[in-house]
Amino acid sequence: MRISILGWIVVALCSVLHGCASSDSPQRGRPPNFIVILTDDQGFGDVGIHGNAEIRTPTLDRFATEGIELFRFYVEPVCAPTRAALMTGRYHYRSGVIHTSRGGAKMHGEENTVAEMLQSAGYRTGLFGKWHLGDNYPMRPTDQGFEEALWHKSGGIGQAPDKPNSYFDPWLWRDNAKVSSEGYCTDIFFDGAMDFAERHREEPFFIYLPTNAPHTPLEVADSYWKPYADAGLDETTARVYGMVENIDQNLERLLDRLDELGLRDNTVIAVISDNGPQQSRYTADLRGLKGTAYEGGIRALSFWQWPDGIEGGRKIDAVAGHIDVAPTLLEWAGIAAPSDRLFDGASLAALFRGDPIAERTHFSQVHRGLTPKLYQNAAVVAGQYKLLLGPDTFNDEDWSYNDEPPIELYDLEADPGESHDIADDLPALAEELRGRYEDWFSDVRATRDFVPGVIQIDSGAEDPVVLSRYQDSTFIDGVPTSWSIAVVEAGQYELQVETAGDTSATTIHIDISGKRQELPLLAGSRSVVVDLPAGPAELDVWVQTPGTERRIPADNSTLGDVTISRVR
Repeated sequence: MRISILGWIVVALCSVLHGCASSDSPQRGRPPNFIVILTDDQGFGDVGIHGNAEIRTPTLDRFATEGIELFRFYVEPVCAPTRAALMTGRYHYRSGVIHTSRGGAKMHGEENTVAEMLQSAGYRTGLFGKWHLGDNYPMRPTDQGFEEALWHKSGGIGQAPDKPNSYFDPWLWRDNAKVSSEGYCTDIFFDGAMDFAERHREEPFFIYLPTNAPHTPLEVADSYWKPYADAGLDETTARVYGMVENIDQNLERLLDRLDELGLRDNTVIAVISDNGPQQSRYTADLRGLKGTAYEGGIRALSFWQWPDGIEGGRKIDAVAGHIDVAPTLLEWAGIAAPSDRLFDGASLAALFRGDPIAERTHFSQVHRGLTPKLYQNAAVVAGQYKLLLGPDTFNDEDWSYNDEPPIELYDLEADPGESHDIADDLPALAEELRGRYEDWFSDVRATRDFVPGVIQIDSGAEDPVVLSRYQDSTFIDGVPTSWSIAVVEAGQYELQVETAGDTSATTIHIDISGKRQELPLLAGSRSVVVDLPAGPAELDVWVQTPGTERRIPADNSTLGDVTISRVR
């Protein structure tokens, strides 16, 4: 739906009333464009402006200095939960996203993303990069409000099911068709974003540009990382810094292109990171890495510019986070927040104008396993204080506690490095923040009871459907089991199993919600045609030879993936 001429007038008036448009704007009379850049595993210390004397990020440093830096901007300790919150304005547990893989990174298709809300108001919407909120219908970017998408599946290029693949000349997905590309992945994504901006420069647009760099594998041209190694850095850090330097150069290219197109002044550009660094390196004295709820795991970069709308040259210390991005963009676009669902976040438009906002309580929690546990790897940030519950338990799926969960309390104003636990000194405050966390946990659980999104088998929307064993099947005690699916229309479907070149199996096993059948395989075959009934189901399919053990694929393997094609 395209907004009417009268609608644009109303939006423009709204923008003026909110102080969001100057009288000399070259695009006066229409709402701002939005470009949100989200980097992957770039830590708070991976920029020069935060005291890192070894990394070269002149564009990011200048962008932050000339714009606004949200200095206390919080995300989740791993990527998919941050992305779900950013897209919806809601904590990730409400959306069905539990963690990053093993069945935990599937956002329910009925979630309403900021892309959908902006698209319905007339914005052109494009995504270029990493999605990581579901690879199948109805969870793909094209199902969630992006009219155009150039993306990779799973959590990274080269991860299942996108294997084998490389950051150089990668194969990607243009909308929902597999395509080959030439060049380095970050360059390709920025090229796509710039092309989209140029093609839609006469219309308001929203570009989501989530890079997969500097996430592993640490692939980047020698010309980027070897100078850091020659300067004495270890190769891992050198490669990360080289990947960040490439992002910095691409940001410069993007800003220059927007200037050439006359779009820069009326374009909101946000540069945000999704979680802390995966590897040990400079952290600006913040404690913890990716996966932890310490500041080093959940404190993110957050740099903003909008020349026509917000005064730059400021650093803001108020607590803000990923859940605030969608509400902020909607207010700046003059679009009412949806009335049918709860925003956990709040618009930061007033904060950007320089007005004070009420003190916030921000919550964070992510850990492995599909059943979130009370108190595990969680944090509560309230003003200068921060409570951690079950710290450093991200990977402990068997985690439990005896009488009282382990807690730590820090005064971030006096102790930003979280080195002095004051829980015993301020027991009343610790108990109060724990109570806020318990209320929050109950609240987010009530939305969907932590049930991940469901893949729909709908040949009209996606055919064939590739079910990734590692990324999307339900893991129980570390072992992949079935997929949660919903068959839209009963019929005959071919089920084909990835065997990684092994054609020795003689039978195929099909389990549909506990109803199991075993069918013979033709010599060298790995597929059969079966009837699938309509409706929700837990589907498991594998090949085996009687008298042998079922092969359990290793993490990040395509072994056991299943392709479903409609026959009739």
